[in-house]
Amino acid sequence: MRETVYYQRGATDPILEDALVLDIVRQYELSAGKVKQVDESGGEARTYAVDDNIILKVQRPQQLRSSTSLEKEVFFLRQLEQHTDASVPRVLGYGRHETVEYTCMTRIPGVAAERVKLTHDEKNNLLLALGRELRKIHDLNQQSFIDNGLFPQDEPADLAERLRRRYQNVIRGNNAISQDRQTLALNQIEEILQRMGTPGGFVALHVNPYMPHVFVDETTHKYSGIIDFGDSYIGHPIFDMWYWSVSSRKTLLRGYTSEKPVTEAFQTVFESASAIGKLIESL
Repeated sequence: MRETVYYQRGATDPILEDALVLDIVRQYELSAGKVKQVDESGGEARTYAVDDNIILKVQRPQQLRSSTSLEKEVFFLRQLEQHTDASVPRVLGYGRHETVEYTCMTRIPGVAAERVKLTHDEKNNLLLALGRELRKIHDLNQQSFIDNGLFPQDEPADLAERLRRRYQNVIRGNNAISQDRQTLALNQIEEILQRMGTPGGFVALHVNPYMPHVFVDETTHKYSGIIDFGDSYIGHPIFDMWYWSVSSRKTLLRGYTSEKPVTEAFQTVFESASAIGKLIESL
């Protein structure tokens, strides 16, 4: 299981002039007219919104790291465009301008789900739609991702280790939980992991299909698409459900299995992760 390494923490991180942004974008869309917004909320990348339908995404130099890659994201998006009807950005162009690595892509309509207040029913409908979308993403031919070479790959043993580390961090980072309760919970988690068995198939993951990256229509709050595939690696599908609560994951799974069931091995992993999640939520 690979660790994340930052390559050039001290590098300068200038915001590009509008004229340069437009010069790059006009290589792919001649009619591009105006830079409307600069967004740095993504952390590893900075995006420039051009007109109402184009995004120029650039790698922030000081945030260049081993786990994130614009080139990897471009490959993933092109696979999705070619082989699915998933609602993701369409790549218009990828390249470098001197030291600037960039992707020019279409903009997903709507706003990030974290920016709207969803009713109970709206959230359920969003989870069902997202579950169906994740199934399309996970059902891609995985050999192309393996052959590509840009996607780190987990080993079977990494599944339990990833779950172990993530839940350990949650427990140990909560000062409200006594040392005795922490020890008991960690022992219970270990028992669940030992019973989990074989992991089943690994796939190229989005990694964080959660509220900041899931878009909805600003008025109807219906699902409109998903962005940000740059942290992808090949691992167990459960980690594309990780950020949601246990109850939300159940609804997500309903969407995920709406057209075909999952394997017994997948179901076992899902139930194990849910059991650990319930344990954490009860602390």
